[in-house]
Amino acid sequence: MSRTHVALTMDDYGRRVLLAHHQDSPFHIAVSRLLDNSHVTSHMDHFMHTAHQSMPAAGPDAPAWRMLYIDAAILKVLARASLPPLPEDAARECISILDRAIIIAGAATDDTRRDHVVHDVIKQLQSDIPWRPPSIAVLVAGQTPVQRPLSMSRNSIPTLATLPSIFSPQQHWSRAPFAIPGYADHWPAMHHPHQWASLPYLFSLAGPGRIVPVEVGDDYRSDEWTQKLFSWEDFLSSLGPSSVHRPHQTIYLAQHSLFTQFPQLRDDIILPDIVYASLDAPDYPAYQPPPDVIVNCVAWPQRDDITRSYVQVVGRKTVWLAPPHVGPAMYPHPSTTDKSHNPAAGLMSNTSRVDVFPTTLGETVASQSAFPLFWDKVPDEAYCVTLDPGDLLFFPPGWWHAMRSEDVSFSVSMWF
Repeated sequence: MSRTHVALTMDDYGRRVLLAHHQDSPFHIAVSRLLDNSHVTSHMDHFMHTAHQSMPAAGPDAPAWRMLYIDAAILKVLARASLPPLPEDAARECISILDRAIIIAGAATDDTRRDHVVHDVIKQLQSDIPWRPPSIAVLVAGQTPVQRPLSMSRNSIPTLATLPSIFSPQQHWSRAPFAIPGYADHWPAMHHPHQWASLPYLFSLAGPGRIVPVEVGDDYRSDEWTQKLFSWEDFLSSLGPSSVHRPHQTIYLAQHSLFTQFPQLRDDIILPDIVYASLDAPDYPAYQPPPDVIVNCVAWPQRDDITRSYVQVVGRKTVWLAPPHVGPAMYPHPSTTDKSHNPAAGLMSNTSRVDVFPTTLGETVASQSAFPLFWDKVPDEAYCVTLDPGDLLFFPPGWWHAMRSEDVSFSVSMWF
């Protein structure tokens, strides 16, 4: 077994953490003991568990609980890794603890820069772990013609040659969707050596031992749909057409910011100017712009209350859109707080029960019988487009949207 020799010390970071917590708090006392006795690192599990359980209902205090979780995770890992030699499996476990901290607490970016500490420790833990490249080198977009859901949408999304000017006094362009073919062709993510279609590149920038959250299942409305933590190495290896690592169920990354977990990816994209524009008020009263641009690296119709710009980087994706005013005909799921079977149950109220990508005539006929108002009102108002690598799509807040991957694909979503 490979041994990982990591020159890590918790003394400096531990003392800085002590300054951030009250001297009489249980956490302060536990950290003080850790500085003298690394064998009691299991005590950090208590603080991590308490912080994790407290986050959902914390309200304004949520940042403090995230900070506590991050601090406890880092101290636990440093105490464990300060006693070399560290076996490879133990190094991987330490990396997974820190990845969970990023996923659960968002690395708690603040004045003390916990995110930088987390990434620095991960790099040191990875230093002696062998690199095992994925079994497939480069993903290539398919050539099979795409079958568009013509019965579900009778309009094509307008295309523009360039982005509209953000300095225009009138921002009427922001009231309807549009696409720009080849907009991101100049992005580093589209070209060697930073090409996102290169699985060795994606693996090398993350390094060994990393884990990511994935959603498992074709339909998040189903009780079989769930969320799991998955090895980044196995996830990349599963993307090949004949990979032995391919799981029996569909898995995908969605609603997770890989840019927080793998910040080097952020250098491979260039945010379009429109995400900084002061847009005309949309025809959607619920719209409230977020305090900053939200960027995520991610097919049932659902609705968002903020503006979205979407860039396809790898593979092809078909997008279906319908305007907000067709909402009564979209048959949304009722609101519920019961998550006993499905962790996404509480998110269903903005999700339609209609499948806009039926695969058989029988499914279409059944849909027409179950959702007559949809078929009477929506297709004449709906739009559809298939995005190729490099294409940009913009649509206003409140628009119903569904997406179907035609190939293995990576995309970038920007909410503003």
